[in-house]
Amino acid sequence: MDGYTGSLDDSMSATSVSDVNDRLSALELRVQQQEDELMVMKAALADVLRRLAASEDLAASKKQHGGKGGAAMREAYSVSCISNGGTPGRKRDSASVTRKETVSSAAKSGTEKKKEVSSQRSHMEEIQEHEEAPPLKDPPPNHSSPVPSHPPQRLAPPSDGSKGHAPKRGPSVKRSSGMERSQSSTWDSAEKNRNKLVKAASTSKLLAKVVKNADKHKDPVVSQAKMSTREKNSLAEGNAIKMFMRGRPITMFIPSDVENYDDVRAELPPERLKLEWVYGYRGRDCRANVYLLPTGEIVYFIASVAVLFNYEERTQRHYLGHTDCIKCLAIHPDKIRIATGQIAGVDKDGRALQPHVRVWDSVSLSTLQVIGLGTFERGVGSLAFSKADSGQHLSVIDDCNDHMLTVWDWQKKSKIAEIKTTTDVVLAVEFHPTDPNIIVTCGKFHIFFWTWNGNSLLRKQGLFGSHDRPKFIQCLTFRSNGDIVTGDSAGQLLVWTRNSAEAPPGKGPQAFQMRTDLRPIEAHEKGVFCMCDMRSGTLLTGGGKDRRIILWNHELHQDREIEVPDQYGNIRALSEGKGEEFLVGTSRNFVLRGTFNDGFQVEVQGHTDELWGLATHPSRELFLTCAQDQLVCLWNSVDHSLQWSRTLEEHGHCAEFHPSGSVVVIGTHSGRWFVLDAESKDLVGIHTDGNEQLSVLRFSVDGSMLAVGSHDNFIYLYNVSEQGRRYSRYGKCTGHSSYITHLDWSPDNKFIMSNSGDYEILYWDIQNSCQLIRNRSECKDIDWATYTCVLGYHVFGVWPEGSDGTDINALIRSHNRKVIALADDFCKVHLFAYPCSRFKAPSHKYSAHSSHVTNVSFLYSDSHLISTGGKDTSIMQWRLVKKSSLSLADGQVSKSAQRRLDPVLATPPPAGTTLTTGNPEPLVQIVPEVAPPPSELTPPPSESTPPPSDSTVSLKDSLETSDDTATPSDEGLPPLTPPS
Repeated sequence: MDGYTGSLDDSMSATSVSDVNDRLSALELRVQQQEDELMVMKAALADVLRRLAASEDLAASKKQHGGKGGAAMREAYSVSCISNGGTPGRKRDSASVTRKETVSSAAKSGTEKKKEVSSQRSHMEEIQEHEEAPPLKDPPPNHSSPVPSHPPQRLAPPSDGSKGHAPKRGPSVKRSSGMERSQSSTWDSAEKNRNKLVKAASTSKLLAKVVKNADKHKDPVVSQAKMSTREKNSLAEGNAIKMFMRGRPITMFIPSDVENYDDVRAELPPERLKLEWVYGYRGRDCRANVYLLPTGEIVYFIASVAVLFNYEERTQRHYLGHTDCIKCLAIHPDKIRIATGQIAGVDKDGRALQPHVRVWDSVSLSTLQVIGLGTFERGVGSLAFSKADSGQHLSVIDDCNDHMLTVWDWQKKSKIAEIKTTTDVVLAVEFHPTDPNIIVTCGKFHIFFWTWNGNSLLRKQGLFGSHDRPKFIQCLTFRSNGDIVTGDSAGQLLVWTRNSAEAPPGKGPQAFQMRTDLRPIEAHEKGVFCMCDMRSGTLLTGGGKDRRIILWNHELHQDREIEVPDQYGNIRALSEGKGEEFLVGTSRNFVLRGTFNDGFQVEVQGHTDELWGLATHPSRELFLTCAQDQLVCLWNSVDHSLQWSRTLEEHGHCAEFHPSGSVVVIGTHSGRWFVLDAESKDLVGIHTDGNEQLSVLRFSVDGSMLAVGSHDNFIYLYNVSEQGRRYSRYGKCTGHSSYITHLDWSPDNKFIMSNSGDYEILYWDIQNSCQLIRNRSECKDIDWATYTCVLGYHVFGVWPEGSDGTDINALIRSHNRKVIALADDFCKVHLFAYPCSRFKAPSHKYSAHSSHVTNVSFLYSDSHLISTGGKDTSIMQWRLVKKSSLSLADGQVSKSAQRRLDPVLATPPPAGTTLTTGNPEPLVQIVPEVAPPPSELTPPPSESTPPPSDSTVSLKDSLETSDDTATPSDEGLPPLTPPS
């Protein structure tokens, strides 16, 4: 059975599953601890090799120059070693963090290993001190560590706290961070000042978060004795800002045009985002989630958005009430009200987002009721409205181990009945259309008929008689005479009828049994996955793997059939359309509209695996996406159509258009990158840099050069000619101690700024043999052509309090240099004002994704923002709107909220963070504010607050301060209420 082959053995109890998970977590922690110990040893070895190489250079220099010049050089080298991490007894904190999966586990290095590394470094420095001449009292301030003339892997990184870190590689690279300590610090005292890491549970659906305890932790301050001479001078003159990331110091130099940093303000941008279009559909692991409404709209879902798509007018509306993945959908008998159920999740602070059901109006998009908060455990697996009593009740199956069945009077939000069904998978639940007291559930090895009486539910199991019981009963529907038709994993249709003689009145429910006058009907080759009753009384069935759709007449005789083309995938959902049309949802995330005569037409399509690559066209309203499904897609943002798609040989991870727009380059997980013609999608060329994942591709402003950032810690440079069709290797930037994450070019193509996985900010002189610029303050006034680096003076205010360094996946500055868009790890898209040079800067915050947001990019005209989701495989198109263009309702809300937003001045850094701007003592020490204790329950938006309609900016964003701004002035204030 597709989708359930990875299920646990049927005999395994919930307790044993929990024990296995706990054991796996413990083993995972031990493995990570051992990896950290190995990382420390590698760092020590790399440090020794670097020192030996530098000593050889000093010896050669001594022979050439001799005398006092050699002594001065040795003294400068000695000072540089101390300031860059050569102090005996210093310690490194290694905490392994996976790149973008669901778990960040805490691990510490062993004490014995630390002492061994420390003693090795102390021994090396003693040898060095004996070989050196007596130090001078006033060493020249402009000397820096000599660059060894040996292989580039021995090149020492600049003095930004990155010394001693061994290179880390691979798509699941572990990140480590080191922090310098003064000689007077001991291992014990440093351990007390360490970040407190909390290990969260590992599940396939919940994001685990490394939580920092702000009350017990204060980031250490690096003494001036450990800084390089230039950094010390810059801080003394008040020209640099130092922030800390997991104990790692990050120095950012203040541009010359900033006369007084105290006058810098952090304000909300006047622009806002409105969700305009959603690309994609969730069909790969869901069922029965495509329906046609009387309004002519197709309703389906992806991520946490329920989409209402009018395929004739090419318009979309969106219901945005959910806080995590929507998993199922049911239509009320009136065809107007809709119920959608979501799974459990966690917010950015690690608090649970409880699964629940939302009932909403498809015309006004207003929430009518929120059901099941605190009742459901893992998520809502399936649900159905009653039919005999005009949809007054709602039945829900919880995805917990016991698959609890609950019956609700949804208008009163009251739970009427609750009972355990089975530990096996439950795939569907339905009310009988004529008997309001009968509920039917089916799934693995069972079909149950429930009689509902008051607050009790009585179960009878379906009797298969002499017929072999199938492994899965996957779908069911009702005939006009009250009989039930089921489709199973064997590809057969079974007809069930009520056995009225089996139980007298008052003795329990009446059992259903297979009709003896009808033999099982062989319908499909490899399982019946879905079925649909037509208005004419006929029946449609869809095969799970044979991709056939069959029409059955009233006597269940096959009438017509049609096969869905292989490129669309297997059938997952089937419903009636207009006239003779029917709608089909597939496992490759297509929504098709078809007839038996004319075939199929694609209405909705998207990616089917984790989505990372995004590039916008430099002069047209087009954008391109690539994902781990090996699919590359070019989209038109005006008519929201797919221009073309192409399958690559490998997983795509990053993309970039040439400035001419004629070609696009695609980076993959293996180090290869493909050049495609942007018009014809033809392959122009294939190149290879290393054998590890490529994380970023960036053309220079004039398109004459291409920079390729890799997970092997290098940046590869190419000369580009023939409008991006010809490439020749120019050089390689060597010096990062972790994988490259982001990079940007200067307007004159002379310099590159880059970030890495261990929070380095490095600058490169491209015309001077791609050399690393040691004096980073020289680059503080460069006006970068693009800004995608997540670390830098102009953007450091976007980082949230207590961040572990992996919370921000992508960042981009608009072409008009007014706003910054940000993709975070908590399903949110943020909009900041540019520049953003104050800690805890306010932002507009928007929810639509249900997985980590992997990338964001503005269209060339800045009219729209595109965002991509990771595991949810969704693409969101947001329209930028000015505050004055909001609707009247939004304007009223914004006006009432103005008292919060106006007083936003210079915002302080996060609690427990030290901001240093020139003196060795902290300039500002932030005291944590007293906030009310967090509630264990983080409910979704109130049902009294309607979600946004298609013609206004998200009202949810206006009413919910938590989803609109992150200003310090918002803390402790009561929530806003909607205008009357």
